[in-house]
Amino acid sequence: MSELPLSLEDAIAQAKQATKAALDDGQTRVQVELVFPEIALQAQSIAQEFIPIFEQYGSGLKIFFPDTGASALARRDWGEVPFKITDVGTSRSPAETRIDDDDQVFLLVGPSAVEVGQVEKICNLAGDRPCVILNPQLEDVSIVGIGYAARQLRDRFLKTLQSCYYLRPFPGGALWRCYPSVWQVWLEIDDEYQLVTEEPSKPTAEAIEQIILKASLANTTSP
Repeated sequence: MSELPLSLEDAIAQAKQATKAALDDGQTRVQVELVFPEIALQAQSIAQEFIPIFEQYGSGLKIFFPDTGASALARRDWGEVPFKITDVGTSRSPAETRIDDDDQVFLLVGPSAVEVGQVEKICNLAGDRPCVILNPQLEDVSIVGIGYAARQLRDRFLKTLQSCYYLRPFPGGALWRCYPSVWQVWLEIDDEYQLVTEEPSKPTAEAIEQIILKASLANTTSP
């Protein structure tokens, strides 16, 4: 059983193992979420660390960045590589033009709610070819909304994504999932992190608050 990582480097190493395990188990729509402040600024370097997972695919790997600027920067910084680098497209340059028959696996880096429509199309066009979505922000309420359209999006697409790795630290604890394990809430108790509960599905913010409150009460009443 994996232990809660204490650094971003450890989390990335775990996330790579979890992603490979999910793909080996036949999962085709997986996402990795490292919910750290300013993590989007490290999108390119984190993506580079994931590339060895797909070494067996060679030129069959295609990496998508959110826009032409980010994809051009990656091409410049990475130099000559055996795989393909592109962007998710726009309404004027649709996703259909981004998928080729010889593509075997797709890594989508840091897509936001702005690109969610393109990301959904890419995943649909991929068919049974694996799609790995790295550090997405696809549920930004300010963009997607909280009404009927947002609910449709969640029911139609976002629910089809398997969270193979998730880590969100919060004051005094963390929410963590490392495939194939279940979701776990860890809290800092007596100067060390302790596992306080496991859940089969991702707990809501309200559920986490209740878990923290219950653990705090138990800790204060224990001898």
